[in-house]
Amino acid sequence: MLNYFFEKSLSLIFNIFRYNYYKKKYKLPKDFRFNGYFIKIYGDGKIQVGDNSYISFFSHITMGKDTKVIIGNNVSIAHNVRIYTISIDTTEYILNKIKKDKIGNVYIGNNVLIGTNVYINPGVKIGDNVVIGANSVVTKNIPSNCIVAGMPAKVVKTYDVKEKNND
Repeated sequence: MLNYFFEKSLSLIFNIFRYNYYKKKYKLPKDFRFNGYFIKIYGDGKIQVGDNSYISFFSHITMGKDTKVIIGNNVSIAHNVRIYTISIDTTEYILNKIKKDKIGNVYIGNNVLIGTNVYINPGVKIGDNVVIGANSVVTKNIPSNCIVAGMPAKVVKTYDVKEKNND
């Protein structure tokens, strides 16, 4: 029992230092939350995050040089999500045996919920008010006001978002 407590305490302290380092290095807002362990943000790119957003256990954001990830307000990134601004272009590799990088900024709009085990490719733009179902692979841009799911992710439902009227 004492060993378990020691390991949990050590892990918590390590993560506090690591997450504070991420906030300072990438200039993340104070209210950006790291909800869990083993979250990694790395690379030579930039990240911009809006208000009231968080990232959960085992998720990674990888940014290539001269690229960026822009995350809007009220974005929920669930467990084991992968967001990349650089990866290998598999088509070039398979067809021509050429290791060529696929590079592009990733934009995630406001009020987006990204489910568990989602993979987001370089160059993808995700609109506002989007839900991405668990285990989806996002290979193309996603319009606003919809639910997407699958491999590759496709729109399964669209909806109208009505502005709240405070009359």
